Amino acid sequence: MDVLVAGGHGQIARRLLRLLAQRGHTGRGLIRNPDHVADLEADGALPVLCDLEHDDVRPHIGAADALVFAAGAGPGSGDARKKTVDLGAALKLIQAGQELGVDRFVMVSAMGLTNIQDGPMRPYLEAKKAADDALEVSGLAYTIVRPGRLTNEPGTGSVDLARSLGRSGEIPRDDVAAVLYECLVTDTTVRAGFDLLSGTTPTGVAVATFS
Repeated sequence: MDVLVAGGHGQIARRLLRLLAQRGHTGRGLIRNPDHVADLEADGALPVLCDLEHDDVRPHIGAADALVFAAGAGPGSGDARKKTVDLGAALKLIQAGQELGVDRFVMVSAMGLTNIQDGPMRPYLEAKKAADDALEVSGLAYTIVRPGRLTNEPGTGSVDLARSLGRSGEIPRDDVAAVLYECLVTDTTVRAGFDLLSGTTPTGVAVATFS
């Protein structure tokens, strides 16, 4: 399997790229900073230089079997970049998938999009919701993964996921990457989205039994 990951130098993306390499797949990471090439190569991934804000991504799609959007403007960015990255770059990758026939698309989203409140997170959450909405009507075989608050604690290998969990919480990035991998290698989550938190169900089982 050839997987192209947008936001390739991000913390979740690098974990996913390492999993893909360890399990015999080709992981390619879209990055805009040439200084990050060595990091991706050390992960066993193929770095692809492309600034999704400004470049045409279509020449870099290649033989991809799946696209993963794990990019983000980051907490230190202004509202404008949230629109151009969290929304604009996602739309660009969705359109590339449509035009070039890459049907499988996995989106790293966020919890809390059903009732967005006023506050500093509002522009980010609105951008993520608009990107998710566009993906849902794209015709692609999508999965939208909505993790809770991300931590750098070691992964536990167990999660809690459902279309709606009805609660907040956190989850290690290790476990998010493991769920993304399972979504790519099974079809149980196609054309669906789900909340994701730490839990007690082994990752593979949680994804395989999703309904």
